[in-house]
Amino acid sequence: MRKKDLPIGVFDSGVGGISVLRCLTRQMPHEDFIYAGDSANAPYGTKSPEEILNLTLMQTDKLKEQGVKALVIACNTATSAAISDLRKKYTDMPVIGIEPALKPATLVKEHPLVLVLATPATVAGDKFLQQVHRFEHDAVIMPVGCPGLVEYVEKGQTDTPQVRARVRELLTPFLAQKPDAVVLGCTHYPFLAGAIRDVVGEGPAILDGGEGTARHTCHLLEEGDLLSDRKRTGQVMFDMSLPGQEALCRQLLQDS
Repeated sequence: MRKKDLPIGVFDSGVGGISVLRCLTRQMPHEDFIYAGDSANAPYGTKSPEEILNLTLMQTDKLKEQGVKALVIACNTATSAAISDLRKKYTDMPVIGIEPALKPATLVKEHPLVLVLATPATVAGDKFLQQVHRFEHDAVIMPVGCPGLVEYVEKGQTDTPQVRARVRELLTPFLAQKPDAVVLGCTHYPFLAGAIRDVVGEGPAILDGGEGTARHTCHLLEEGDLLSDRKRTGQVMFDMSLPGQEALCRQLLQDS
């Protein structure tokens, strides 16, 4: 098989990366994808950097063995902990990570107040702190660690009274400061956008990094002459570490 006809590998700590996968399939409808989700070990966001790195390498090695032409790390926590090591290891293909959408958030108005919702591990990671430092002169950036939200999405609970209560509990302390933008810094969180919107109101922009990651992936593949020239609609295959999660994945992808 020609290299350009190989699938694109997409990895997440669980089902959250489906929010990125749906952007990728819209951007590149003729490509095949293998989605690997490590729901058996989710959430990654409360683990140590060493644990996250080891789990990520274990799952991405499996994707590499299946034959992929590029690797998308559709997980903010795994990107923060492992992207440098992954790029050193897989030098024969593009390795794309995802970052919180801080740059577009800083452009919603002059010197906006931006809440960044992310897992505790992402908020504490050096990569995230470097990104905050890069934009701290353009906006007031307030990281908000959000333990517990990933677990709801992993169970397929995206808009329940329990989800709304937890979102309200996490965000209410910041609402009096009237944020201008809310950045969804975990790929699970776009599935909670309805609950988040209800809590923060209509004022703030809500942003995530999925579309930007998809555009960047497409650009790198085009640059390397790796885009498939087949005209058929691409297929999505799932390789989940927790049995039974494929049905939820396909539901989340279809609901997009």
